[in-house]
Amino acid sequence: MRVLSEALRRAGSAATAAVAVLFAGACATPPPPTATNVGEMAFEQAVAQATDGLVSQLQFQKAPAFLAKPAKRSIVLDPMLDASTGQQTAATTLLETRVSERLAAKADLFEILAFQSANLSKAQYLLTGTMTRVEGDGKATRRALQVQLAMTDIKTGVVAAQASAIARDDGLDHTPLAYYRDSPVLVKDKVIEGYARTSATPPGQRGDAFYLERIAEATTIHEATTLYNQERYVEALGRYRSALAMPTGEQLRVVNGIYLASAKLGRTAEAEQAFGRVVALGIAYNELGVKFLFNPGSTQFWSDPKVSGAYPMWLRQIARESTGAKVCMNIVGHTSRTGSEPANDALSLQRANFIRERLAAEAQSLAAKTKTSGMGFRQNIVGSGTDNAVDALDRRVEFRIIPCT
Repeated sequence: MRVLSEALRRAGSAATAAVAVLFAGACATPPPPTATNVGEMAFEQAVAQATDGLVSQLQFQKAPAFLAKPAKRSIVLDPMLDASTGQQTAATTLLETRVSERLAAKADLFEILAFQSANLSKAQYLLTGTMTRVEGDGKATRRALQVQLAMTDIKTGVVAAQASAIARDDGLDHTPLAYYRDSPVLVKDKVIEGYARTSATPPGQRGDAFYLERIAEATTIHEATTLYNQERYVEALGRYRSALAMPTGEQLRVVNGIYLASAKLGRTAEAEQAFGRVVALGIAYNELGVKFLFNPGSTQFWSDPKVSGAYPMWLRQIARESTGAKVCMNIVGHTSRTGSEPANDALSLQRANFIRERLAAEAQSLAAKTKTSGMGFRQNIVGSGTDNAVDALDRRVEFRIIPCT
């Protein structure tokens, strides 16, 4: 398997690889994952248990006897995600902070390096982590969160340690970071799904190849997104362009970042071109979720032009790209959990029909190539019912590619 081939070709280290082989050979049978998800715990306790689970598994992999002292394990951390939405949020940032702090406290065992391309050849392990909403044990009023953590050997792509725990969702802030809050689409593709699968992979098995082979690009994307979140849009745009020029840089996070930074800089032509590429990638992925926001209880777009001003361009590009690709689509409307199920079912269908009419006005052929359905709140991704930035994805309109009949 060509795991991390491009990153290692550019920054390979024979000495580091030799150490990795020594430790891999020292533990022929990997320890089982630590299953700490028995009952819900306070968030801090759950994160501590999951992190300690990783540490205990890595300590199980003892160095050869001729080494007087185990070598310090170096780690790079790919920013943690909400597995349901693919987003980085205030809560996922807290998760990675707490995990990093607990590992850093064991300074004799671990060294945490910045998530940068130059450090991929220096680090032995790649740390990934997700949180996912689950039903929990029924004792809490809110859904619980499953925390999944994994340490993957960078050289081999094999997961060395994996642990999980169930945390109560008490007082956590799930507001998306600026990049995800501003994003017009659900930024979740094969790379993000591969990240989530890797975080849940048992020890001894390989992490997701699609994700791992794009880890060098992920470092540049992280740098660009950090700059965007800091409102340094010119620099962010430059880094996103750099990521796009990399061998596997044609990713949804990248072209979406180019759209967002260009829009912030008032570069409308470049923004529209980038959004077209976002749509094209969504079509290639067979699904595109767009955050069209409507006035409450209506089929009219949100009245504030700062929010809805770009919608005509979005519709124009969706019509253009879907017509050019000669695809047929099911336009699916969604609502948040607020209100009754029958009312939301009807409203979501009305909104899907409204979008279909607008697309047909852009390209008449789409009238015959699209159908509509309304899912109400039955396919909520977030499900908080807060009707704010936290659950904006629940009020999306999806374009699902279907066979033309």
